[in-house]
Amino acid sequence: ERLADNPNDKLLPGAGQLLDAVKRLAFNADTRTGEYVLWQDSASSLRRLAIGLGISALAGLCMVIAAGTRPLFGAPLSPLLTVLSMVPPLAILPILFIVFGLGELSKVMLIVIGVTPCLARDLEQRAREIPLELLVKAQTLGASTWTLMLRVVLPQLLPRLLISLRLMLGSAWLFLIAAEAIASTDGLGYRIFLVRRYLVMDVILPYVVWITLLAWLM
Repeated sequence: ERLADNPNDKLLPGAGQLLDAVKRLAFNADTRTGEYVLWQDSASSLRRLAIGLGISALAGLCMVIAAGTRPLFGAPLSPLLTVLSMVPPLAILPILFIVFGLGELSKVMLIVIGVTPCLARDLEQRAREIPLELLVKAQTLGASTWTLMLRVVLPQLLPRLLISLRLMLGSAWLFLIAAEAIASTDGLGYRIFLVRRYLVMDVILPYVVWITLLAWLM
């Protein structure tokens, strides 16, 4: 009914307007930059997300493996992770921009700070479930600390790491979109918040659907 009264209504675009926007953004090169906007934004966002999640996974895995084989390191890790996981990452976003600048590093660090404590905490719970007898038997057979880490603890944690990463994807996307919305020159979050002031819903809605599809595929 809104579209019947006003075919150019921006708040509720029709299917034709949405398709035209997708065609313009995905299949027509920008006249100013010569780039395909949707694919450029997607590549930028996915690169930041991959780097952030990769660093988080590596950091969390290293901490928990060390804690699982070195009791003196593991004792203070659990309360520390509990405290860090309670810090709202979006609240320290201005601090990250001050410390790391407005470039790529601050966006990646927001993902790392937001994901790593929760990821490591989940992995630590899995490490606690590793039977102590397994570690004792490996040491009895002459396993060194490195052998324990790589041949006993690591294989036990990798399946849980994949599950934890999947569960943290939603939070990682949230941190990414927030960082891109505040300070960025490209990316999916940047584009949505760039056009919102003009109420360009035929761009915002396809971008939201595209982000959802990317997150689901991941």
